[in-house]
Amino acid sequence: MNIKLLENGPIVLDTKGLVSYTAEGSSDEKTGPVFLCRCGQSSKKPFCDGAHKKAGFEASSGELAIQ
Repeated sequence: MNIKLLENGPIVLDTKGLVSYTAEGSSDEKTGPVFLCRCGQSSKKPFCDGAHKKAGFEASSGELAIQ
């Protein structure tokens, strides 16, 4: 799994496969990356909805690879 912190943006979890998650009492599955809010302004927490742009969120980028 790769974890990326996008500059001035969300956390990106790329599991390279199927992801199962639960948010606000509902379950879902998807393939591909999951974008998590890091600015605290998203109306879809814990997921990113792009609110960081309007909020002027600023943060450094980074990356972590887990094997």
